[in-house]
Amino acid sequence: MKNLFVTGYRAHELGIFNNKHQGIPYIQKAIRNKLIPLLEDGLEWVITPGQYGVDLWACEAAISLKAQYPQLKCSIITAFSNPEEKWSDEKKGYYEELLRNIDYYAAVSKEPYQGKWQFIARDDLLLRKTDGILLVYDEEMGEGSPKFIKQRALRKQSEDGYSVLTISAEEIQSLADDDAETQFEEEQTYEMLDHELEREP
Repeated sequence: MKNLFVTGYRAHELGIFNNKHQGIPYIQKAIRNKLIPLLEDGLEWVITPGQYGVDLWACEAAISLKAQYPQLKCSIITAFSNPEEKWSDEKKGYYEELLRNIDYYAAVSKEPYQGKWQFIARDDLLLRKTDGILLVYDEEMGEGSPKFIKQRALRKQSEDGYSVLTISAEEIQSLADDDAETQFEEEQTYEMLDHELEREP
């Protein structure tokens, strides 16, 4: 697999409204965990639609792996021009910083938003240009915007063997739980050390 389409929930669908949310690092860690074996097997491009949420967190995850995997390139292909136009200044600043660190940016339609056909055209292109998709989506959490691209990816999988990889809410929660457990163990160790030091003459 050379080219991977990565997408998933928009931030607001997860109740996330800024980049300080504690859940984002675990989503990024889950993405990195899926990317590393693919990179070991020759993955070259991570391509996202650039919507605020999983798409942009995936770009950050990919950028963080570049030192270790210099062959990795990251691209944002949006449905229409200037998707960030109505975003808050904070989100715009974050997006512009990401654009400076990725390898390729393009808009499928050079026009501003006109209708859902632009999203369909974007997805057509991304499905055609990639060998597989990594989707952060969990039906058990309820339906969300990734439902439609998942249906199309599964259809493509049955037609020509397109790879469909997913990250579930359970996987992300498991990473958060492991982290909490490690933190707890470290705190216990520090407490024991404190007691030992207090007992020393």
